[in-house]
Amino acid sequence: MNARPVDYEDIQGIVRFGYKRMTQAVFLLLRVTNADAARTWLANARVTSAMTQEPPPTTALQIAFTSGGLRALGVAEHIIEGFSSEFIVGMSSDPARARRLGDLGSSDPAQWQWGGAPDAIPHVMVMLYAEPGGLEDWGMEAMAGAEEGFVQLAGLTTSDMDGVEPFGFVDGISEPALDWQRERPARDIEREDYTNLSCLGEYLLGYPNEYGGYTDRPLLDPQRDPDALLSSAEDAPEKADFGRNGSYLVLRQLEQDVSGFWRFIDAQVQGDPADRKRLAEAMVGRTMDGEPLMGRTNEAIDGEDNPRNTFTYRDDDAGLRCPIGAHIRRSNPRNVDLPAGPPGFISWARRTLGFDASALADDLVASTRFHRLLRRGREYGPGVSLTEALAGQVPQEGTGLHFICLGANIARQFEFVQSAWLSGIRFNGSPDESDPLIGNHLPRADGTRTDCFSMPLANGPAQRVCGLPQFVTVLGGAYFFLPGLRALRYIAKGEP
Repeated sequence: MNARPVDYEDIQGIVRFGYKRMTQAVFLLLRVTNADAARTWLANARVTSAMTQEPPPTTALQIAFTSGGLRALGVAEHIIEGFSSEFIVGMSSDPARARRLGDLGSSDPAQWQWGGAPDAIPHVMVMLYAEPGGLEDWGMEAMAGAEEGFVQLAGLTTSDMDGVEPFGFVDGISEPALDWQRERPARDIEREDYTNLSCLGEYLLGYPNEYGGYTDRPLLDPQRDPDALLSSAEDAPEKADFGRNGSYLVLRQLEQDVSGFWRFIDAQVQGDPADRKRLAEAMVGRTMDGEPLMGRTNEAIDGEDNPRNTFTYRDDDAGLRCPIGAHIRRSNPRNVDLPAGPPGFISWARRTLGFDASALADDLVASTRFHRLLRRGREYGPGVSLTEALAGQVPQEGTGLHFICLGANIARQFEFVQSAWLSGIRFNGSPDESDPLIGNHLPRADGTRTDCFSMPLANGPAQRVCGLPQFVTVLGGAYFFLPGLRALRYIAKGEP
């Protein structure tokens, strides 16, 4: 099968660009009140594509839909049924999903400000971005007429913290590189070297993924698309591909207790500034200015051009340099398909079949390349200085992160990372620990605690901090479909 060139004009720009120059942004969560008027507005919306422009645009508009939103706009049920079950039922659909995602206690969907109750789940998200000073006027112009078809459920404002997240750490350093040139083989090949380059199909529907297959998505008979608005499917040319160049978008509003975080750490070290910084950095896995605790290496990593990401954990199995349970190690273990070992068939067989005891420990974490996330989040609220945090000065309006990630498989990417690596209490053999930053730290139903963090030592037992409170609370969340622009026109036109 010949790989087609990527049609950037059909892809929403947020997939390719982070819009970092557009430091102003707001995410509008809407519900459809009049389907005809809503479709009319959608048809006229000037959605920004992934095409490069000279000069670059100073504003951008992106649009995504929940499954309920597609229904409210009149998209046929047989099309919606072609999406993944996770997208169809939604993030807050049942207690079992909440438990897997760690949405318990104060993060229970029943307490969310939006996205929990059925009438509080948005239908549409409009994402508006602008360079400094340009958002207000342009936003009013971009949204003109939307009130005829929508009612606003929430407006999620954002802040420009100059690349630093609310706890005070440089953020947004590590992102996968997408294979826009489509040079990766469209087949599953066992990989023994960590790579930052990902197949396009891990993030966009309609392309081969890391398994060499095409993720399921709605494929239509040609008569369902009489105006030929949609592209034909690459893997089924006789079908119109509703999903092609689209992506699933996960949105979660995460409020961060900055004061609680720093006051807890300060109490653990009896107020010693150096130890306070050292413990906080151990929990994150990077220094506050973004350097990896592992240290940079001279090892080249395919698809990685940021020097602060030239590292793996291959030489730190015990977590002596970067604790195994550190946040960035949990979210991206940087491992490969097989544990390290000498070349040759016998070595391969021992590692693959589990006869190598040392390799078994390395094989406790699933291969990273199947679980990467493309992050596009933004901070919100005022920044809190360390002095303010230690003094217990909490901003009344709250501060945190609007977590946004893109992927072609919600279950294998976001839900796996969130449940198995971040909320999981057996990550890489860690004892009864969840993520030190974003875990809810509540005991499990059987009483197993999850509120500890271990820092292994070369001589003697690990230094262990227990009694971690909850530092991050989920205030809302939803699963969206970010369509390609052809599919967006199909939605706006309505069913034939």
